[in-house]
Amino acid sequence: MDRPRPCGCKGRRSCLICEEEYALNNQSNFINKENNTYVYCPYCNKAWPGWNIYDYKIHPNHEGSPIVYPGVYVDLNFLSKCEEKYLMDNIDSMPWSPSQSGRRKQNFGPKCNLKKRKLNIGEFNGFPQFSQFIQKKFISVPILDGFQTIEQCSLEYNPDRGASIDPHIDDCWVWGERIVTVNLLADAVLTMTINSKHERYNLDCVKTYPSVLDSNGNKNTTGESYCLKSNEKDVSVIRIPMPRKSLLVMYGSARYDWEHQVLREDILERRVCLAYREFTPPYLKHGEKYEEAREILIRAKRFCDIKDFTS
Repeated sequence: MDRPRPCGCKGRRSCLICEEEYALNNQSNFINKENNTYVYCPYCNKAWPGWNIYDYKIHPNHEGSPIVYPGVYVDLNFLSKCEEKYLMDNIDSMPWSPSQSGRRKQNFGPKCNLKKRKLNIGEFNGFPQFSQFIQKKFISVPILDGFQTIEQCSLEYNPDRGASIDPHIDDCWVWGERIVTVNLLADAVLTMTINSKHERYNLDCVKTYPSVLDSNGNKNTTGESYCLKSNEKDVSVIRIPMPRKSLLVMYGSARYDWEHQVLREDILERRVCLAYREFTPPYLKHGEKYEEAREILIRAKRFCDIKDFTS
């Protein structure tokens, strides 16, 4: 089943639709919920023993011994209800494309061959006008100082299709340090597990360019690169809540040392997220790859009418 199926899945990935049609077994990773699981609290920026993502709401009356979990920023009230409705009305007026593991997507950005490390502008000509206000709101978020969106992706998770996403780290050759998600329609959770595959995801690139932020989320002024950490054997799972209308930024350790995934069991109602990516420093101004990226950076400042994407 390596070829793409009508639902968008291929290989070991599957959704409820193709599992029924092709008699496939769901190969989602098993997580032992009884062994060293923690829930991140965006109020105190610590992770506390537990599994239920709503445990953070009991702050400050947590129980157990917390651990420090760096590299996470959550704005619980990034959007208003009116802003969310405006976004969803416009997102749903545009066509969706099938994606892996029961998801649907809308992609706006250049084409990237991650294995060959090749960048191609493709048909990218900017982002939908209706989403411009989101990028303007980024300016008021200190941790996103200097962030220039290069890719914007709408991702839909629907329980009717058994939507999920496998453990992964966003590629480190082209996508920069700050991974940004705006969550719509329903509460969600990222389940984080330690990464032991340093040879994957182009993680070898991380040592070749300076970090944007230090471990406290402040601007890195030393010019040093991030140093990948060895496995933390005593911690198995961190659960990061993404409430409806919230903003999540991953950077540093959460970005590079941990794989993130969305479990099928956590999708209880339709959820849509907007995912934003920036370039790594070599592709920005004064970087060694800047000339390859110059036109993409220019087009990434354009915002176009919906009809320009649907005609």
